Amino acid sequence: MPKLMTMRGLIIGVCLLAAMATTNNVRAEGSITDKTLVAWVKLANLTQRGGSALTLDNQDGRFDAIVFGEVRPGVWMAGSNYFQRTQQDQGQYAVETAGPDESVMVAIVYEGDAVRLHRGGKPYANYTTDHAMAFGDDAVVVMGLRHLESGDRAGLAGRIEEARLYDRPLTAAQIAALMPGDAADTGPLGWWTFEDGRVTDRTGTFPETLLVGGAHVANGALVLDGKGSYLVAARAGQARRWLSRSASGDRIAAARLQREMLLADRHRPRYHFVAPEGHSMPFDPNGAIFWKGRYHLFYIFQNELGHCWGHASSADLLRWRFHPPGLVPAEGDVDRGIFSGNAFINNKGEATILYHGVDAGNCIATSSDDELIDWRKLASNPIIPSPKPGEPEHGLYQSWDPHGWVENDEYHAIFGGNPATLFKGKALDRWRFIGKFLAHEMEDVEADEDLSCPDFFPLGDKHMLLCISHKRGCRYYLGRWDGEKFYPETHGRMNWPGGTCFAPETLLDDQGRRIMWAWVLDGRPMDQINRAGWSGTMTLPRVLSLGGDGALRIEPVKELEQLRMNHRAKTGLVVPADGAIDIDGVRGECMELSIEFAPGSPGSPGSAKRFGLEVRRSPDGSERTVIEVDPAKKTLAIDVTNASLDRSITYRTFVMHGGENPVVTRQEAPFELKEGEALRLRVFLDRSILEVFANGRQCVTQHIYPTREDSLGVRLFAEGGPARVTRLDAWDMDATNPW
Repeated sequence: MPKLMTMRGLIIGVCLLAAMATTNNVRAEGSITDKTLVAWVKLANLTQRGGSALTLDNQDGRFDAIVFGEVRPGVWMAGSNYFQRTQQDQGQYAVETAGPDESVMVAIVYEGDAVRLHRGGKPYANYTTDHAMAFGDDAVVVMGLRHLESGDRAGLAGRIEEARLYDRPLTAAQIAALMPGDAADTGPLGWWTFEDGRVTDRTGTFPETLLVGGAHVANGALVLDGKGSYLVAARAGQARRWLSRSASGDRIAAARLQREMLLADRHRPRYHFVAPEGHSMPFDPNGAIFWKGRYHLFYIFQNELGHCWGHASSADLLRWRFHPPGLVPAEGDVDRGIFSGNAFINNKGEATILYHGVDAGNCIATSSDDELIDWRKLASNPIIPSPKPGEPEHGLYQSWDPHGWVENDEYHAIFGGNPATLFKGKALDRWRFIGKFLAHEMEDVEADEDLSCPDFFPLGDKHMLLCISHKRGCRYYLGRWDGEKFYPETHGRMNWPGGTCFAPETLLDDQGRRIMWAWVLDGRPMDQINRAGWSGTMTLPRVLSLGGDGALRIEPVKELEQLRMNHRAKTGLVVPADGAIDIDGVRGECMELSIEFAPGSPGSPGSAKRFGLEVRRSPDGSERTVIEVDPAKKTLAIDVTNASLDRSITYRTFVMHGGENPVVTRQEAPFELKEGEALRLRVFLDRSILEVFANGRQCVTQHIYPTREDSLGVRLFAEGGPARVTRLDAWDMDATNPW
C-alpha cells in the first residue's frame, strides 16, 4: 500500500477514533445468552394470534420473542423456535383485557435455564427450560413478525410505543421500576422510543433499520397492521445479509424506509450535493468534466467491493442524475480499489480518467459514449506501478493521486506525494519520469505537508495548482509554468484549523468558468452517522478566477440564484455599539443571506472594531454559530463554540497538526478589507453545512449540527462601535436533492 494511501486512511481513522472517544453508549459486540426483552404495546385487538412485540433472531430460524396469543388465545408468551424455550401449558396465564388505547408493558427475562414473564411490572409466569440459547453478533431485532423465517408471516396488530433489549437479566424490582422514555440508569443494549418519527436504535448498537410492508411510525409509536408489516434492526453490515435473502417486496419497503429516513434527517443538506446513500468516507470529488452539454462529477464511495467511483451528471449544476458506478475494482483488474484522480480529453477525443489504483499504482480508463457510462481500463495498467523498497524508483516518486492533461499534443501528469513529481507521455500507455513538479516550496508550507489531490490549470495569466495536504486540508499555489516545472509565487489555503474543506476538484465548462467542489468532512460521532445512514457532502460549486490584482477570486455559481424563494429585504439597519439586533422575519435552516456592511470612520455608524452575524440561533442564544469579521486582525472567522448543544460533537481538527487532534472552536481565515471598502457577505445555510463568501476574495466552510428545532434565528452584532448594514437580502432555498 502506498505510503500516502496510509496517510489518507490515517485521517479517516483519526476521524473515527475521535468520534468513538466521545461516544460511550455503543456496546461492544458479543454473544448474548442471559437477557431481558421489554416492550410497551397497545394491541389493536385481543383476538389476534402469533405476532411479536419484540424478537431477537439469529437469522437461521432460532429466536426468542414476546409473542401474543400463539398457543393460547389472548395471553402473552415467550416465543421460540419449535417452542424449545416456550411453556406450552399456559392454563394459568392471565388473559389480556387491555383495550386498544391502553398501553401494556411486557417483559421476559432469560437467566440460565429460568424464564420469567412480567406484565405491567408484575410477575406473569415463570418456568425453566433445557434449551438456553446464545445469540451472536449477527442476531437482529424484529418487531411485529414472530421471526424472519415465519412461514405464515403472522404479525402483531397494534402500536409499539417503546422497546428495549438488555444483554443481562433484570431483577423483578428493576422491571417494576421501568418507565417509558427513561432508560438512563438501566443501560439497555438496544432502545427504540420512536420519538420525532425516528425508527433507529437510540444506543447505536443496531444502526441499520428497515420497515417492511405497512409498518410506519406515527405519533411516537411503531404502527403495525398485523398483515405482515414489521421492523428489522441490525448491527452495522447485517441488514444486507437479510436483504439478500428477502423478496423483492421487502427490498422495495427497505428503499422506501431509507428515503423517508433521509427526508426526515434534520442534518442532511437539501441543496448541496450529498452521497445518495451510505457512509462515503472518503468522499473525494474526482473526474469532474464537462462532456457533451452536461456536467459530470465522480466521487469516491464504498461498497462490498471496496473503494469505488460513483457517478452523477447535471445540466444545471443544481439537480443531479445518479448513474451506475463509473469505476469499480473488478475481478481480474490490477487495482483493488479506486482512489483519487481526474478526467481530461485525450488526443483521440475520448474522455480519459487518470486515477490511483489501490495496491497497483496509477492507472487509466477511457470512454467515448454520450453519458460516460462505459469505461475501459487500459490492459497495460498500471501505467506507473507503485515503486517497491529496493527498486531504483523507490523514493524518487510515488505512484499516487495523479492529475493528467494534454499540452502541445503530449500527455502530462502530476503524481502526488512529498515531493509531487511530473511525468510525460507520447501515448497513454507510455510515460517517462521528468522530475520534481515544484521548482521550490513556499515559506508558509511546512516540510511534512504532502501534495495530494492535485489539480493544475491556467487561470488568467497564471497557472493554479489546487491540492491538499493531509495535515492542513485544501490549499493552492499561483505561479508560472514553463512546461517542465511550476514556479509558485503565492500560496493560499481554503481550510484552517477546525475547518472541514478537503479534497478539491475542478472542471472547465463551456462558458469558460473554472468550477470547483470539495469534500466537507463530517464532524458527527460515528454512532450518529450509523443511525443516520449517510455521510458525504460536497461544497457548493464555486467559480475560481483571477482578479486584476493577481489574487484569487472565489464566488458561488450564478445558477444557485434559481433556488431562491420567499425574498425578504431590509435596508438602513444600524447595530448599536456592543449591541445586537434580531432580524425579524428572517429565520431558517436552508437560506441564502446577502449582507452589506458599510465602511465607516471612527465615531460614525460603521466604526465597529468587530462585527458580523449569528445564524442558527435559538431564542435564548444557547445555540448559535457566529460569523465575525475583524478588520484590525484582518480575519474572517466562524465560531462554533455554541453551534450545538450536542457535546459529543467537539469540532476537532479533522486534518491533523503534528499528529495531534485538538479541539478547535473557531475557524479563522485571513481576510483584509481595503480602505473605504464595504463588506459584502454571501452566507449559505443548508442544515448542517455553512459556507461564507466575503467580497469574492475569501470563503470559509464549516459543518454545524444544531439540536434545537427553534435554532433558526439570525442576529447582527457589533463590538467596539456601531455597525451599519446598508442592505440585507434573505431567501429560502429550494431543495434539489430528491431525498
